[in-house]
Amino acid sequence: MPLLRRAWWAVLDWWYAARWQLRSTGPTTAEDYRTGTGQPVVVVPGVYETWHFMRPLMDALHDAGHPVHVLPVLRHNLRPVPESAREVLAYLEEQDLRGVLVVAHSKGGLIGKYAMTLPEGERIDRMVAVSTPFGGSVYARLAPVPHLRAFRAADPVLAALGRDLAVNARITSVYGVFDTLIPGGSELAGATNVRVPVGGHFRILGAEQTRAVVLGAAGASAGPAAG
Repeated sequence: MPLLRRAWWAVLDWWYAARWQLRSTGPTTAEDYRTGTGQPVVVVPGVYETWHFMRPLMDALHDAGHPVHVLPVLRHNLRPVPESAREVLAYLEEQDLRGVLVVAHSKGGLIGKYAMTLPEGERIDRMVAVSTPFGGSVYARLAPVPHLRAFRAADPVLAALGRDLAVNARITSVYGVFDTLIPGGSELAGATNVRVPVGGHFRILGAEQTRAVVLGAAGASAGPAAG
């Protein structure tokens, strides 16, 4: 892929991320999304992201009749994957949500898969993970902080998730033709892998093709609503 094209995509990608960081201070609240009679959806954003990053997909799902839940307790998603996964499962139990569709971005996909591997993960029907580093990122070894170095392929948690194939058939991994932060891509063995014609790690969340995959997964799932 031409270097100039990759550089341009990187510029667009970081501009997209900056705009959504600013939008996280807007008036939209999590409660605005919790109405609906369709399959319940829980969104899990990536590291340094608030749930507002997921709003393009949240809007599409809510417009289609799905109650969409967020977990403010994750804040900017800096805690270890196992800890955050247990927060997700605790929320599902507290709200008595079953047959849940998890829609995740980046690190959120690792959290979602970890949750699915636990006994309590039976409440999760399936997951759509967007731009998730299932195989790690070569950039992680250069990271200055532990919560980014955790994306090394050799990290114990990430390596164990890679060896656990049991839930992969219930995961759809969506990724672009070029990822700013995960040059190795997000293909996951045994999962439904969908590559969309978008370059970048963040702006893929706003792509029409990504919305179509997420809505398709919600339509194909047969999980019940809350209760």
